[in-house]
Amino acid sequence: MSDAPRTLVPSPSPVPDPGELLASLDPLLRGWLPRQRWFAGKGRPVTGFTLVSLTELLPWRGGRGGGPGLLHLLVRADQDTGGPGDCYQLLLGVRGELPPHLAPARIGRPEAGPFAGLVVYEALQDPRPAELLLERMRLPGRLGDLRFGRDAETTIPTGLTPRPLGSEQSNSSLVYGDAFILKLFRRVVPGANPDLELPLVLARQGCARVPAPVAWMQAEPESGAGGEPYVLGVLQPFLEGSDDGWELALRRLAAGEDFTADARALGRATAEVHTALAAALPAAALGPGQLAALAEDMTRRLEEAAAAVPELQPYVPRLRGAFARLAAAGREGRTWTAQRVHGDLHLGQCLRSADGYWSLIDFEGEPARPLAERRLAFPPVRDVAGMLRSFDYAARSHEPWAPEWATACRAAYCEGYAQIAGHDPREDADLLTAYETDKAVYEVLYEARHRPDWLPVPLAAIARLAGDAQAREARDAREARDPEPARPESAHVAPARQSPVRGGSRGEPGAGRRSTKLL
Repeated sequence: MSDAPRTLVPSPSPVPDPGELLASLDPLLRGWLPRQRWFAGKGRPVTGFTLVSLTELLPWRGGRGGGPGLLHLLVRADQDTGGPGDCYQLLLGVRGELPPHLAPARIGRPEAGPFAGLVVYEALQDPRPAELLLERMRLPGRLGDLRFGRDAETTIPTGLTPRPLGSEQSNSSLVYGDAFILKLFRRVVPGANPDLELPLVLARQGCARVPAPVAWMQAEPESGAGGEPYVLGVLQPFLEGSDDGWELALRRLAAGEDFTADARALGRATAEVHTALAAALPAAALGPGQLAALAEDMTRRLEEAAAAVPELQPYVPRLRGAFARLAAAGREGRTWTAQRVHGDLHLGQCLRSADGYWSLIDFEGEPARPLAERRLAFPPVRDVAGMLRSFDYAARSHEPWAPEWATACRAAYCEGYAQIAGHDPREDADLLTAYETDKAVYEVLYEARHRPDWLPVPLAAIARLAGDAQAREARDAREARDPEPARPESAHVAPARQSPVRGGSRGEPGAGRRSTKLL
């Protein structure tokens, strides 16, 4: 099949009336949508829906034994939040009867509307609609509100069998014949999603550490905010046979095997990505004002977390000192560079091939945070701090706890990073400590709310960081009484961790160079 661009022509069959369709689906979606793992508004009832976009990808041909129809919808789920609800991407199949193997995908039978009496279901579980998605992504062009783009240099063969992955939370993924993986973002917002934007940038830079996007899907509804498209999905090479970094680390721990060589190689891979992003996109200096604002934000998050988690409160005075030292470093003339980074780096965001080559994935950042915030420039040590925490989480998940394993991995990771970047992130002691402390505070709040049994993991890191801060204060006091020649200081690199849960939302193609905002 030719890879020449073609315009997708909508089916000549009539598209269902949007208002009538949504009204008929409303009672079904109110029960089904909040049960999905990727639904972000859990705990608050859905009060209604607003249709943002409707495209018929495959028309329903009629007859109870006929093939499936396929609808693409963007719907805003209204909840009692005082503001607009979240917008979700839905791919709904329509059949006269649902075969037994698709029973878990069933949403229900509308009582009225264009599909009255038919079965509506989650279409990603059905091979035919899943195959159709890949067919559409093979052909650049438009179909209704949808626009498909692709890398013309990569051939997407036909006949690839789809299978859904069920391990993700904030997105959905389909693997095609072990050759490609299509990530579909469920909660979407207008604007450039970093999970498309940054891999495209890295591909242009020749950085092979991140799978290059092969094709992507966007929506450009008339109601789109400011004309910005919604990034809906990205097709990338599937790294068949690669090990998830989190699972690999746990296996090595269970077997009593060393992980420092892999940690060092992962540090080099991280630095290669940071170096490529710095070469392609603008960077900026963090001066006294920005560092003061950063320290203030971290302090505020600490106070809010301590108010919600009593176990954190005894450590607050010492932890606050880590942020105060960051602000003081700025007043003393210290500066750091901010640039685009991964934004949510941990072992679960890294894949290791059989030959030991590490790749980084999932550049969307923390999906719960606003898109504009996820596209800010940050110091690269923010990613480093996330990975250092991840090693500790892995060590803490092992019985008995293996703190020496985490300490060795953290040191090796920083050493590997330094081999490529030209400087060791531990040399930025005040900044690295502040970011690691801020990450641990976030983890305390997360675990207290969602996984109380895991709360001891970040609390152990909090105790260590508070102890380090106390030792630092004592040392500073001694030096004030008996000054000695200044010596370089390195951040203490010891246990910490990140949840293995994957995030899951992406960005606009051809972002190119643009003004870079600071944290």
